Parts: sequence; C-alpha cells; structure tokens
Amino acid sequence: MFSLTAVCGAGKTEVLFKGIEKALSTQKRVCIATPRTDVVLELTPRLQRAFPTINVIPLYGDSGNKLKHSSLFISTTHQLYRFEQAFDLIILDEMDAFPYSADETLQHAINKARKSKSTLVYLTATPNKSWQRKCKHKKIAYVKIPARYHRHPLPVPRFIWCGNWEKLLNQGKLPQRLLVWLKERLSKGKQILLFLPKIAQLEKAKTILGQLDSKVESVFAADPHRIDKVKKMRNKEINLLITTTILERGVTFPNIDVAVLGAENDVFTDSALIQIAGRAGRSSEHPDGDVVFFHHGKTWSMVEAKNQIENSNKEAAQTGMLLLR
Repeated sequence: MFSLTAVCGAGKTEVLFKGIEKALSTQKRVCIATPRTDVVLELTPRLQRAFPTINVIPLYGDSGNKLKHSSLFISTTHQLYRFEQAFDLIILDEMDAFPYSADETLQHAINKARKSKSTLVYLTATPNKSWQRKCKHKKIAYVKIPARYHRHPLPVPRFIWCGNWEKLLNQGKLPQRLLVWLKERLSKGKQILLFLPKIAQLEKAKTILGQLDSKVESVFAADPHRIDKVKKMRNKEINLLITTTILERGVTFPNIDVAVLGAENDVFTDSALIQIAGRAGRSSEHPDGDVVFFHHGKTWSMVEAKNQIENSNKEAAQTGMLLLR
C-alpha cells in the first residue's frame, strides 16, 4: 500500500505513468479506479494517448464495455464489484471522494478485485486528518507533491460577502456583487464554473443568468445530459456552467474562473472547497485563475480551505518547486 498526496492539478496521474508502463511490460493487469464517472471520462483519453498500443477500457454505468478485455482499465469503484482477484495493480484516484469514502462495501470491492499479491496506490489532493496522521507517523508509505507541474502557485480563494443570497434567489434575483464579477469575467472571454449548494437552486440561477449570456447551462449528478454538457464545456460551447459539488473534482477546463455562491453551506466542506478552487489555473498557458467564495457569513471550512492552499504554496516555495517571479 502506498499513498500519493498531491495538490489539485499537480499531475498525479502522469506521475504514475512510469509505474503503469512497467506493470504492463511485465504482463500485469492494471486498473485505475475512481468514485466519479466524470473522472473516468477525463482520464480515459489521457491514458490512451500515453499508452497507444493498449486498448484502454473505461468502465462506468452506461459505458457498455462490461464484457471487453484489456490489461488496462479505468473504472468507477462501483464497477469493481464485477471483479475478483483480477488486478496486479489498482490505483485508487480521489480516495476521499463520495461515495467511496462513505461506503464500506465499495472499499471491500477494491480489495476483492485485487490479486492476493498486488499493489494498491491511493491518490488524493485532500486526505482527511486520520490519513494525514498515518502518513506522518509512517504507518503508510507516502509521497507529497505541494506544487503543480507548471510550477505556478495555486490560486488562493477570495471571500466576498453577498448578503442573504437565498432570499434574493427565491425572488428571482442574484447578489449584485456576484453579477458584477460574472459580467467582468465573461467580458474577458473567460469560462466560468459557478457552484451552488442545492440542485433546486440551479434552474433558478440559470434562468437569471441566461439574461447575461446565451451560453449558460446547469448540471448535477443525476442529469441525463451530464456527460454531454461537460463535453460542451470542454469544447467551449458553454461559457457559464452552473453546478453542484459533482464537478468539484475530476474535470479540467484550461482557462476558467471559479465562484461558489453560498460557500457557507455545510455541503462545502474544507476539502470540497479546496477541490473546487483547484479547478482554476490548471494549465500552463492560464495558471492564474480567479476563485471567489461568495457567502452570507464566513465558516471554519472556508478559512481552513484557504489556509491549506496558502500552506501548500508556502511549502512549494520553500522547497524550490515554484518558478521565481
């Protein structure tokens, strides 16, 4: 068992390519497992480009690849129920993500899918306190990467108070401070991810924001058009995508700014906010995305998320991993 903790956008997957290559060269079977379908769809083309001679098989609910065989799979954790002692190497990406983190049966599925002699690698940008303690006390072998591959610092979120936004939303309005920020970003040609706490709020916000820009969409976990909408966002057919925490991780858009409306809501834990902030500034061409938490009262989670991001930047600077400016 091995743990790789790396900040959002560090290139965790690419760091493992050499290990995957070695396993495949010795006729081993490899599976990258993740709790989210979006991550499967994000990683599959990257893996296929890295290993062009291997047929990389993506497995998720509607993938239709259940009977195909390969030496390299990228799968949701739910699909691993189908395997028993099948893999020599399992790489669990986003180990702290729901539902895996809260479901012991999924954790059992991972162990059942491993061969008796196999390797399990855990990947995360936001390990919980218990996992951090285990690594600190050397109960788990681990490596930590506090900087992104392009060596620019992580965007640090800004806090903007916006009053009782829920009351305004129910009246068919949005906070003026949020609208000003959105107009400014859209006028500069930036794509935007806007996170809200509840599914019921998405359509209300979409109706209002449709007056700002015609290319506005909303998406949530059970949205039947979710995959298509994320694809359109990648293709820049959508300028503003309003979403729940379903897109807090596992998606990369090269030039976006990020906002959270209602950052004080309990759904936005410190790890969720770190992951959300980690959507911005991921590409070397656009490393300085703007991240704003619009709120009706600061919370411990907001402050802790900002502190952890600043601490990662400080550690990266002290170890010489950031470019000198």
